[in-house]
Amino acid sequence: MLAVDLHAHTRFFHARPGRPTWYDALGLDLLTAAAEWRELDAVAVTNHDYAYSADRSFPTVPGVEISTTLGHLVVVGPDPPSRTTPGELEPEAAVELAHERGCAAILAHPYRNGTLLESDAPFDAIELNGKNPEHVVQTRELADRLELPLVGGSDAHFPFEVGRAYTRVDADAPTPEAVADAIREGDVEAVVKLGRAHELLDKVYNEVHRRKATMRRR
Repeated sequence: MLAVDLHAHTRFFHARPGRPTWYDALGLDLLTAAAEWRELDAVAVTNHDYAYSADRSFPTVPGVEISTTLGHLVVVGPDPPSRTTPGELEPEAAVELAHERGCAAILAHPYRNGTLLESDAPFDAIELNGKNPEHVVQTRELADRLELPLVGGSDAHFPFEVGRAYTRVDADAPTPEAVADAIREGDVEAVVKLGRAHELLDKVYNEVHRRKATMRRR
């Protein structure tokens, strides 16, 4: 079983959404170094609405976090869409796009920032997100209820966050094709490693997201 963090970013913040910046190369260096230090076998790079990849000695899986009309969908695999427009794709269309490109489509942080649960999109898996330890039980119950595989992703923006949630993947090698196939076939298992520091950070994240939601409603 391989340990793969299926949700991570190469930048600290969401400035200039939808396209790479000069910082992504440095962010990828920090991301892969942290993943290797935490003894993971690979990490998926899933920036918001654009795919970014570059050769590193540590294995990476291409991906993108699509901002659909109802929330965020993590897409990982050999050929994720290079760029998407936030709020443009319906969930069903985003999942179809992922499948057309040989990728797996994962419902990201189901109880935060969106209402993807209200759609009928054929997701391949449900994400247990490392930013929200208070949602672990709910998310496990949701995956059981929907009869979908449960995967783990840290949603890391800072290197120290990498690996706080990850996925055990039943594959011989962490290739993009093997990872996507394992997710779709259910040969995966979510793992969460949240300490006291992550629980304290979670309170900060929740307040930040609450304020963002309040500003969007104004």
